[in-house]
Amino acid sequence: MAEELIKTVQDMLKEETWTRAAIGNYTKEKIIELSSIVEKAREENCINELQEICEEQLSHSKDSIIALYISGIISLQKGTLDNTPLVTLVDIFQKNHKESVVEYLCTSILEDDPNNRFALRTLAEFYRADGNPKVWELYTQIVKVDFEEAELAKALADHYETEGDIENATEYYKKAILRYVTAGNINAVKETWTKLVQLIPQEIDFFQLVKRKIAKTLGEDKTAILLQELYAWYKDNKKWDIAISLLKEILAIDQKDIWARKELVDCYRGKYEKHSHLDDYIRSSNLSQNFRNVFEAINDFEKHIAFDVKSFVYHRAWGVGVIRKVENDNLIINFGSKVGIKEMSLKMAVSALTPLAKNHIWVLKAKNYVMVKGEKIELAKKVKEDKEWALKTVIKSFGNSCDFKKIKAELVPSILKDTEWTSWNTAAKKILESNSTFGVNPNDITQYIVREHEISIEEKLANEFKAQKAFFARIDILMKYMNREETDKTSELFAEMFNYFAAFVKTLDTADSTSKITEQIVASYLVVQYVTQRNKQLVNPSKVTFQSIYNKIENPREMYELLKDTKNTSLKADFLANVKMLPNWADEFILLFPTVLNGDMLKVLENTGHTDKIQKLASTCFENCRDYRYAVLYFFENCQKEEWFQNCGISYERQLITLVQIIELAYREISNHVNSTENKKISKKATDLLFENNTLLNYMFANDEQTVNRMYTLINDLADFDPSYKAQLRAKIMEKYPNFNFHITEEKVSQPKGMLVTAKMLEEKKNRLDQIQTVEIPANAKEISEARAQGDLKENAEYKAAKEHQHWLNEQATKLQAEINRAVIFDPTTITTAMVSFATIVTLTNEDTKAEETYTILGPWESDPDNNVVSYMAPFGNALMDKKVGEKASFTINDHKFNYTVKAIKALQL
Repeated sequence: MAEELIKTVQDMLKEETWTRAAIGNYTKEKIIELSSIVEKAREENCINELQEICEEQLSHSKDSIIALYISGIISLQKGTLDNTPLVTLVDIFQKNHKESVVEYLCTSILEDDPNNRFALRTLAEFYRADGNPKVWELYTQIVKVDFEEAELAKALADHYETEGDIENATEYYKKAILRYVTAGNINAVKETWTKLVQLIPQEIDFFQLVKRKIAKTLGEDKTAILLQELYAWYKDNKKWDIAISLLKEILAIDQKDIWARKELVDCYRGKYEKHSHLDDYIRSSNLSQNFRNVFEAINDFEKHIAFDVKSFVYHRAWGVGVIRKVENDNLIINFGSKVGIKEMSLKMAVSALTPLAKNHIWVLKAKNYVMVKGEKIELAKKVKEDKEWALKTVIKSFGNSCDFKKIKAELVPSILKDTEWTSWNTAAKKILESNSTFGVNPNDITQYIVREHEISIEEKLANEFKAQKAFFARIDILMKYMNREETDKTSELFAEMFNYFAAFVKTLDTADSTSKITEQIVASYLVVQYVTQRNKQLVNPSKVTFQSIYNKIENPREMYELLKDTKNTSLKADFLANVKMLPNWADEFILLFPTVLNGDMLKVLENTGHTDKIQKLASTCFENCRDYRYAVLYFFENCQKEEWFQNCGISYERQLITLVQIIELAYREISNHVNSTENKKISKKATDLLFENNTLLNYMFANDEQTVNRMYTLINDLADFDPSYKAQLRAKIMEKYPNFNFHITEEKVSQPKGMLVTAKMLEEKKNRLDQIQTVEIPANAKEISEARAQGDLKENAEYKAAKEHQHWLNEQATKLQAEINRAVIFDPTTITTAMVSFATIVTLTNEDTKAEETYTILGPWESDPDNNVVSYMAPFGNALMDKKVGEKASFTINDHKFNYTVKAIKALQL
């Protein structure tokens, strides 16, 4: 059947060549016939052969209608990007005015590829010329698939506005202006800006977004005239703050703009029309005089205008106050019952006071209530119940730019308790992420802002993307946009984010063999791959394959670690999925496993017949544990029950010894200050594997005493190992083998340099030092500041007392730090009862009175003479050190003679 179909096509091609069939002979029905041939070829599974025949025909007869159609449609259905045969075919029919055929061809193409730009544009032009209203559907699709198409976006906007659909008109005007900016068409930008000012003047954030893009693409000077047009609406509607802000932006572009300066004065007059000293401050600041720097004049004016009756102010020592009276150049300010009434000159107020808005969080905290519909509500109650209001209040209090650290500082502990913060914080962050009235500072992703109006989720995420400077955090934002159902994937805002990563991928096309492959390039490739597979309107800008990229990666393990997963991304998994598609994937999985440590990789290797490679890898890791520490830990913990691991030839004792070696390596590197944090993690993990569930003990006691001795010696030889584990091991061994020889010497114990302390007491001393440094000293500094603010330091008793306390605290901190620096933690496993030593309880017979006396020997920190706990460094304790049972101890302290005989020595339980 397939042979017959192929022969039929061959005969049709021959006939077409011999008869030189005129174009007029090809009707829509003829094309439908060719379409059915392609469908039959698909059913007969001879598509490739048919395409080869047609391409051969085109090599010597480039205008063959049959070959062009069959070859083009097959390529289209295969997803090939080259549309050349179909483009040529449609062009032939257009030139010969075969409109019905052109329409059919384009419609057929779009059935297989709805985003085919050539077919969309050709059919749209046909419908436009014919006056067919379907043209608007095609324009809509073109604008979706072509992110550079601005003219049709503008045409759609005009169309919807004519139809009275303002919402859709606005959407397409927005698309158009952003695309015009990208294209550098300033005249079209101006025209569309004017239209948007008429439709949505209140969406100030969108206009600011466009303004930033214009400044970046066309130059900041081009934005001034546009801002003037927007400013006019805000002035006419008496929205003074935004109007003033826009004028400041215009003046930042040209400080000598006389029109803007005059308008600024008019806006200030409108905003402060009820201020008693408005004209005085305009005059004294020279705000309307062109000879003075405009921003110096603005700063001067705004400082003075803030001080009026009923205005709130803040003084760093006196707190929040309210201005009660303004007389000439003097202010009468009430700072509350604690501080009282203060009088201050206006000149001093400008430098000493900070003006506060009536809804500033400091003002509200001073009042401790808010007014809601005429009712007083406790501030803490309002903050807990209305988190959105609380966030807006704090953020606006600090120039509408505030990070979460500042938000917490304002709320905890003055309003919220520490225990209440965690749940409040979690809920607040969800609001900041989901509520479009909140945004981020375009220049600092950590700073939150409050908008006048909500914006679309697309604009919110695009703004976050621009503000974010960290590469992998930007990927997270793009993926957040990609994975949310409600976001417009055809938006130019999305395309702009996508193009940021596409630019990295494009560099691969021009890179030579020596070009370094960075984690940004690999991550960008994975991102572009992910997006284009799910969004057919976007195209991968490079034809470079993952294999060619991977072959250039110097260190695949390091590359894997450099790729950062986030809440919305799984770059590491995508990287491994691409590696799995390589011809030599098994070898690469073996190479990567010691870094990836993913059990699924081992399963895949085992299930595909690569068990020998896994076993070889495990053996290599245990033989060279220095380089494969994490892999050894993984194999020991997760693979004990795997048959392939049991047949590796690595004995269980060898595995345990390797864990001990890893601990030893880790401590050695820690002492040499090499990767200390990482080595501490490794040491802890290896220790847990040995001691949790009594893994080491179970093996030791399942074997003979010689094994116990061998394994104990390995642990005991770890110089820096946690002594509690050694003590645990010794105790268990003593239970099973009471006469076990631990090789404790009875020679005189040489004390280490420094001061012996117990671990518990060292922790207490460190906590005390931390309390002094982080709590008591700062509190004392505040006391000194408050006392100083009262003036007359000579007669100020509170100030003197605070300074004396400061001196005492500093002395205590210095002394504690010095002692901590000298401290050496005592190893409980080294306790010996062969002689009097640290951490022993000694019973003495007083030879003068024949009475028995018992003393505990510890260090200076633990010393408690009232309870017979003496320091080994004190004269009494030092005289007893190293004495054995039966030995006499005679010594004199402060003219008092002591005569003792050591009766018994036992170990202190630490």
